[in-house]
Amino acid sequence: MRGVLTLAGEGTRMLPWTRGLRKEFLPLFDPSDGGAPVLKPVAHLVLEAMVAAGVDDVTLVAGAKDLAFVQNYFTVDREFLNRHADKADRLHETRRFYDTLARVRLRFAVQPSPRGFGDAVLHAEPYVGHESFLLHAADAILIERTRGALLRHLGALREAEALDAVLLVRRIADPRRYGVVEGRPMPPRNGLRRLEVTGMVEKPERPRSHWAATAVYAFSPRLFGALHAVADAQRPAELEVTDAIRWLIGEGGRVQALVLGSRDGEWRSVGSPEGYLRALHRTRALALRPSAARAPRSARGKN
Repeated sequence: MRGVLTLAGEGTRMLPWTRGLRKEFLPLFDPSDGGAPVLKPVAHLVLEAMVAAGVDDVTLVAGAKDLAFVQNYFTVDREFLNRHADKADRLHETRRFYDTLARVRLRFAVQPSPRGFGDAVLHAEPYVGHESFLLHAADAILIERTRGALLRHLGALREAEALDAVLLVRRIADPRRYGVVEGRPMPPRNGLRRLEVTGMVEKPERPRSHWAATAVYAFSPRLFGALHAVADAQRPAELEVTDAIRWLIGEGGRVQALVLGSRDGEWRSVGSPEGYLRALHRTRALALRPSAARAPRSARGKN
């Protein structure tokens, strides 16, 4: 299975921090096999979730000025391990991450200028080709009992019903800052509520539902054609994935959504100072739970 991980926005809501370091590399807490919680960048956690979901080929999309930093972080550095061999207790999670990197093929794509989430995804097309893929923005994480489970469900549903797209949505009181989904209830799948998506609007002033999309998706390769079609027809200043999903629906494509309930997990964004603070506190609280340190890594809430 293929995956696309985007790290290409400018992060203006997090200035001046994002003038120097990307918001996707802000640290969050995670349990460690050694017992004490560790800090991991958000993008690191998302990649671990993708690999846990069965993804073995990931395209990371970064801005031109950030490419070297992103490549450096996601490259195995054996010399670093040798240089700090006397601090084995501190290297445990780094070695684990390097083992993860060794199991996945990483590709790096460049978005020359920040022209929207959809434009960033479009730069992954040469690497994804005609394959279906999971898409995850790297400035948010899914906190779940088993890391990667929700991503796996998205991909499995898309494949089982030959869908053009599967979205992960959540119900919120005021969804005006999000892509808002309209849809009809369907029978649940794997215990998750499901919707047949009939419409989607990006940041509407008057939302017609309370279903807000997270930046987590499963797509068929038709998404790329939809992005090209929207770009050619509308020539937007920023190309959005939401517009491409709406185009797919208008062309008769099938789109469904799985609903993220409180018992299924949480979606936490670090795209604003307040959101980052909430995510940091939440992951710390979870990482400090005694059960997090004792439970097997494949079955515990690791985010």
